Amino acid sequence: MGAGRLYGVGLGPGDPELVTVKAARLVERADVIAYHSARHGRSIARSVAEPYLRAGQIEEALVYPVTTETTEHPGGYRGALDEFYAECAARLAAHLDAGRDVVVLCEGDPFFYGSYMHIHKRLSHRYTTEVVPGVTSVSGAAAVLGRPLVERDEVLTVLPGTLPPDELARHLEGADPAAVLKLGRTFGAVREALDSAGRLDEAWYVERATTDRQRVVPLSEVDPESVPYFALAVLPSRVAAVPPPSVAATRQDGHGEVAVVGLGPAGREWTTPEAQAVLAEADDLVGYGPYLDRVPPNPRQRRHPSDNTEEAARAAYALDLAAAGSRVAVVSSGDPGVFAMASAVLEVAAQPRYADLPVRVVPGLTAAQAVASRVGAPLGHDYCVLSLSDRLKPWDVIAERLTAAARADLVIAIYNPASRARTWQVEKARDLLLEHRAPDTPVVVGRDVGGPAEEVRVVRLADLDPSTVDMRCLLIVGSSTTRQGSGGAVFTPRRYP
Repeated sequence: MGAGRLYGVGLGPGDPELVTVKAARLVERADVIAYHSARHGRSIARSVAEPYLRAGQIEEALVYPVTTETTEHPGGYRGALDEFYAECAARLAAHLDAGRDVVVLCEGDPFFYGSYMHIHKRLSHRYTTEVVPGVTSVSGAAAVLGRPLVERDEVLTVLPGTLPPDELARHLEGADPAAVLKLGRTFGAVREALDSAGRLDEAWYVERATTDRQRVVPLSEVDPESVPYFALAVLPSRVAAVPPPSVAATRQDGHGEVAVVGLGPAGREWTTPEAQAVLAEADDLVGYGPYLDRVPPNPRQRRHPSDNTEEAARAAYALDLAAAGSRVAVVSSGDPGVFAMASAVLEVAAQPRYADLPVRVVPGLTAAQAVASRVGAPLGHDYCVLSLSDRLKPWDVIAERLTAAARADLVIAIYNPASRARTWQVEKARDLLLEHRAPDTPVVVGRDVGGPAEEVRVVRLADLDPSTVDMRCLLIVGSSTTRQGSGGAVFTPRRYP
């Protein structure tokens, strides 16, 4: 047996106050805290355990590398997961061998469809191991539904929604209570099975039970597009049917706020877990239409799209919504503080009528960082960020700043290089830079990075063709020390001559 102890700790269905005393004690004392998450990086288990974490603990994020829909592993989805769990077990074993106690966090109960069990099977025979049970999602759902699960001689059936619809329907036939877990993408098949078994009208839908985002409605009324993985169907006891309480998730404090949220440069995987959490909690979403389209629809939320040139009006509208008590998320691509909505909102919020209204900025991955990552490290030393748009400042100022940055030998990240109405600035900027930079200076041209039309190329400054640059591009112009290696990577050394 190794020197460290392994604990599989159940955290219950979502409310941190439903964490057991023993679980809280073990989480607080652990040397290492491990938790699973999808590729977006946000862990529900960690968020539940957060009140019990302490400074200085080692965290091991076990990020699933695949989904059921996408994997190129030769062993398919199951083979990819087996390899993933083996790698996770090896990472945790290294801590256990070093004498560190490891707590693996698990929503609900570790042995009730829990991810922990895959770690347990691989390590429990080698290390002293203890499993701490937790309140299951089924128990949490029954509690918020306000209906007994089973009474007298009834038999409770628990089913995974991943079963084929005909098999689900076969199990659901009859009058005994049942719970169907793992909805999400399986919701349509589960609804079909309930209908086929003649039990759709008695089924209840419970989403994120016991949390401030819980939702309880008749399952027949649920929009399939709005169903997350952490939802379940419940067919409660028929012995003493009682009406469920009204449990619609509403904010209790009555105070509104504005959060200006950076979505990152492209899809969900480029959005930080903090930004995703703020978006999920919002009542109203405000922003430029194409950016709002990047946020998955939720029928609980109101969406307010506007044109890209209406920043001040958009900011005032968001602040007025918040003043009326709404939680408002104003969305921006990339980082909201880089040529985006943060400054516009804060400028309007400085007016006396918004003096007591809270405004916060939630950062995002910038387009410059995303483009740089595709080619290496061109932003590895001092750099500046400039916009070529002359909509809010005159071209003379842009030219002066470009010249100053070029003379200072800074790497330059250029936003908004061109648009349908602005087609000449890229050529002017190139010629200005050539007065101070060598013709061979590497220029990274990134277009739609992270999106379906992504294209990244490296050209000589002298060869930069303005006709190939549009509004969806970002340019990174190297300094005198920036170079391209033999493998194609572009980097700016940290040491300056």
